[in-house]
Amino acid sequence: MKDWSDLELIQHIKQGDQQSFRILVDRYEQKVASTVINMLGNTDLADDVGQEVFIRFYNHIGQFKGDAALGTYLTRIAINLSLNELSRQKIRNLRYLFFSRNEDDETTYQIPDTNRFEEKMDAKNLVQAALIKLEPKLRSVLVLRMIEGYDTKQTAEILELPMGTVLSRLSRAQDKLKEILIKMGYQP
Repeated sequence: MKDWSDLELIQHIKQGDQQSFRILVDRYEQKVASTVINMLGNTDLADDVGQEVFIRFYNHIGQFKGDAALGTYLTRIAINLSLNELSRQKIRNLRYLFFSRNEDDETTYQIPDTNRFEEKMDAKNLVQAALIKLEPKLRSVLVLRMIEGYDTKQTAEILELPMGTVLSRLSRAQDKLKEILIKMGYQP
């Protein structure tokens, strides 16, 4: 059973075999977690989105045709759900910014402090903190290309973008990431 190909597992899952689904989750859990954490940070929210990836896949398993590798397909779901969550966070932050009230029922202008980081971060945490500061469309390209190891063509397919757009976003993302790291105290 554990030696079955992804397509064999999917066929068994479609027939109601829950053990096959557990094997599939075990097989791709780390890949999905890595993608989501790199998009959202190492938070409870990232855990929730990671679980949602597999729930969505299970609920729509009939839509998987096998044209792309299963890992690529799950990564596409992870990126899309992460981008959706980032959009929701942005809307919540805007609502908080513009509609928060103080005790006197007056509108206040409050910006949550996103620049507070421990002074002594190891390199991984420093990069993770810098990644979170990138705008989502740049972050998604950088995560897929530089962290998850997808090539330009695969990244373009996952994000449903032209390859030229992926390359230009990657270049901008690398420049912006370097700028953010320097502002955070990283000395190249």
